[in-house]
Amino acid sequence: MKLTAITRDLNPDMGNCELTYLERITIDTSLALRQHEAYAATLKSIGCEMVSIPTAEGLADSVFIEDTIIVLDEIAVLCRPGAESRRAEVAGVERVLQRYRRLAAIQAPGTLDGGDLLCVGKVIYAGLSTRSNQSGIDQLHGIVADYGYTVKAVATNQCLHLKSAISKVTPDTLLINPNWIAQAEFSDCDFIEIDKQEAHAANALLVGAAVIYPTSCPRTLEKLQKHGIDVRPVDVSELEKAEGAVTCCSLILNTL
Repeated sequence: MKLTAITRDLNPDMGNCELTYLERITIDTSLALRQHEAYAATLKSIGCEMVSIPTAEGLADSVFIEDTIIVLDEIAVLCRPGAESRRAEVAGVERVLQRYRRLAAIQAPGTLDGGDLLCVGKVIYAGLSTRSNQSGIDQLHGIVADYGYTVKAVATNQCLHLKSAISKVTPDTLLINPNWIAQAEFSDCDFIEIDKQEAHAANALLVGAAVIYPTSCPRTLEKLQKHGIDVRPVDVSELEKAEGAVTCCSLILNTL
């Protein structure tokens, strides 16, 4: 088995991305492109085989590929993004992922964003958010139950996605913003709390034994290092203006 990282090209229309909690600020797309290239280079340095999917006209948010699909070892489930403008992103991802996994799909009236899905062992925590509804979560449970997975709905608060509030930094250690999500919802896990001065610090991308993490949260970054975590810092300042984060920009999967 090897690690494969799938990314999607930055769209030149990224400045017209969907926003829910942030005010619109001008995005330097040239800088965003360089940052995305550095992010991909970091994935490669960790040992990932890289696959890139082209973007297409009108897909302003397509760089945030995580929201289109959840990939498990046994199956991949195509999501139905909560923002209607993003649903056209799924087709391009489907064409590539069918090489690697059997596919299933969320259907209307369900909505589901991959950023709302956190898999810890055989439990998938699913955020009830502005982008993912109960129908989508119930459909996901119906698809993955045969493979031994449990899906648990978790209400989100003050943030776009579940992974805005909590993410994995080891297979059983979660980085959490306790002001945005209740720790009690997550069982059999250890926790590291973000620095209180960095509200957006809970999104980290675990890749193998390393963690890709944004330079915009230096206090929490130092905290992770003190816990012995192999942190790989990346600057994603322009992607953050589009309500993006490090988990959003790739799909990490085991492949032959």
